[in-house]
Amino acid sequence: MVQEGRRKKKSGENNTGKKEAEAPKRDAEIRINWDESQMRTSYANVCNVSNTREEFTLLFGTNQTWQTGQGSLNVQLTNRVILNTFAAKRLSILLSMTVKEYEAGFGELNLDISAPGNSGKPG
Repeated sequence: MVQEGRRKKKSGENNTGKKEAEAPKRDAEIRINWDESQMRTSYANVCNVSNTREEFTLLFGTNQTWQTGQGSLNVQLTNRVILNTFAAKRLSILLSMTVKEYEAGFGELNLDISAPGNSGKPG
C-alpha cells in the first residue's frame, strides 16, 4: 500500500511550493485629496431626511419665520443631498462622533423636540 503524503503550505507559498509576492495590507492608510474647486457653501438651520430602499435624501434650508407664536413656519429649501445607503450610514456615524466630541468640549446640546420649529437654543 502506497500512501501519498502532502506537506502543508508555508505562509507565502503557492501550490507549486514557490514563494508568492505578499498581498498589499488591507489596513494600509489611504491618502484622500479633497478637491474644493466645485464646492459651494450655504447655511442651514433646518434639515429633513427621507429615504427609499436604495437612498437617503437630505433637504437643507433656512427657517424664514422670525416671529414666535405663528401657526406655520416658512422654510426656504436651498440644498438637496442624495446619498446611497452606505454613505448615509457613514454620515450618521461621523455626525454622532462629532456631536459627542462637541458636547465633551462645550456641554450637552439640549433639544426640545416637542415644540415645532424649536432650534434647541436656550431662552
